[in-house]
Amino acid sequence: MVLGAMFWGAVSSATLILGAVLAYAFKPSPRLTAIVMAAGSGLLIGSVSYDLVADAQLALSLPLLALSLFAGAAVFVFGTKILESRGSKDHTVGKKDDKSSDTGGNPLAIVLGSVLDGVPESFVIGISVLAGGVNPTLLAGVALSNLPEGMAASAGLRAKKWKLAKVLLMYAAVVATSAIASGLGYTLLATDDGTITGVVQTFAAGALLAMIANTMIPDAYQVEREWTGGLVVAGFALSLLLASALG
Repeated sequence: MVLGAMFWGAVSSATLILGAVLAYAFKPSPRLTAIVMAAGSGLLIGSVSYDLVADAQLALSLPLLALSLFAGAAVFVFGTKILESRGSKDHTVGKKDDKSSDTGGNPLAIVLGSVLDGVPESFVIGISVLAGGVNPTLLAGVALSNLPEGMAASAGLRAKKWKLAKVLLMYAAVVATSAIASGLGYTLLATDDGTITGVVQTFAAGALLAMIANTMIPDAYQVEREWTGGLVVAGFALSLLLASALG
């Protein structure tokens, strides 16, 4: 069953690779990339609400929940600053007046968010397998939310002249890490009363919300402007429909 947990952990993050392939194969315009990022932001916010915080608040006190959220956000913020200090930020990418470039001021920040979000979620997927079978709502939510992340980050990396093979190798490492995390969740958290699981979930939620606020929505707004809010709400509504259909 450990292998089964690892398999589902890999499946949940494999849509990152699909998103990268789509970004390179179809070379989406800056506007399409912005639409995907805005709607994907709403979908991710829904995933945070229904799959992470909603479950964690059943086991955690409010102060511990808030602390875990801030911890996840802090790790993302400082991790992004480290990436930028190493030259990953390209101020020419994602500007509205540069029609030849794709949206994504710092695509590696989205990749970092994918890791900080995906690994804890994979832990939770492993726990759900332990409980009798993978949770289809969680699996679908994670997989679908990873698709726009993969597309948005890869569109930015393509604009920075990254080769597809390099991007796929990077995401393959993320998928492998998620598989290992899911296996660890299955084996190490078998006796957890919900506290550790809740902390892991809210840590992921904090990192994900920080990534959305710092990267995805601002980059989408550079192109879509006033339409961004409506697209975010549309993505959130889709997440609600998915939660209702699969719940």
